[in-house]
Amino acid sequence: MALPPQDERTLPAVVLRDVDKRPLDHALTEMQGLIEAHGHVIVVYSRAVPAAVERRLHTVRSLLESDRIALFRPELPPLGLAALTRQLRQLASCDLSPGVLASAGRLLTHYVHAGALLGSVARLDRVPVGLTSHAKSWVPGSQFGVIAHPEPQLVRIGPEARLAGPEFGTWMLLARGQLQSDWVSATLAPSWRVQGLREAPLPAESADWWGTGKLVEFCTYLPDLSVLYQLVGSVRRSSCHWCGIDVIGDRCVFCSATAPSYDNRLQLPAG
Repeated sequence: MALPPQDERTLPAVVLRDVDKRPLDHALTEMQGLIEAHGHVIVVYSRAVPAAVERRLHTVRSLLESDRIALFRPELPPLGLAALTRQLRQLASCDLSPGVLASAGRLLTHYVHAGALLGSVARLDRVPVGLTSHAKSWVPGSQFGVIAHPEPQLVRIGPEARLAGPEFGTWMLLARGQLQSDWVSATLAPSWRVQGLREAPLPAESADWWGTGKLVEFCTYLPDLSVLYQLVGSVRRSSCHWCGIDVIGDRCVFCSATAPSYDNRLQLPAG
C-alpha cells in the first residue's frame, strides 16, 4: 500500500501489482523501464505476501542481471511497512546516494513501533501467544493489544491494560478493519503522547499478517524529513568492496555483499 505524501517533497511510489500473476516478460519490461527511468530501484514488500511474489522478484532481478535492484523485506506489519516506505520516499528527495537511501530502511525500522488491537489471537503466529491468551480469545467480546515491533507485547484489553511505546516524539497512523473500537485513538495514543494522529485504509495483507480481519492496526513513526535526514546522515558510510556503491551498515542492499572481516592478529611463523 502506498500512503499519500507526508509533505510536498515526498516522491510518488510505483506499486508493482500482481507481480506473481502477470506473464514474466511483463514484469521484466516494467522493472527494466523503472531502472532506465530512475537508475536504481528499491522494492519494499511485506513478509505477508505470497511466496510466489518473492520468487518472482528474485527471478526478475536474476534475469536482468542487475545490481541496481534492492529487495527489502523488513520485519514489520503491513501498516508499519507502509509508513517506513513513505519515509524512504521522503528521503529520496534529498542528496542521498541510492545505496545510502536503500540502507536507510534498516536503520529507520528501529524507530517504528507497530501493533494492532485484535478481536482474537487464536490465529496469531507472528507474536508469541500464551495458552491463557488463546483461551481468553474465545470469550465473546475479548480484545487484545499487541505490539509486533520492536519488541513483542500482548495484553488483554481492560482498565489496567498498558503497552510500552516509543520514548521519543512520534505521530501515529491507524487503519481500521472490522473491529469497532476507539481504544487505539482514545487510550493508547494519549498514553504514548503522540504528537499527531492520522488514519489510512487497511493494507490488503493486514488480515493475513495478524490472523484476523477484526482489528485496528496502528504504528508510530517520525514524520519530519529533517529528523530522518539527520538520523541517516549521522551514520558512518562505507563503500561496498564488491560493487563500490556507498552504503551504511555491513551489507550491501544491491549486490548483497557483506563487509569483509580482517584478522589483524599477529601471525607467528610455524616452527
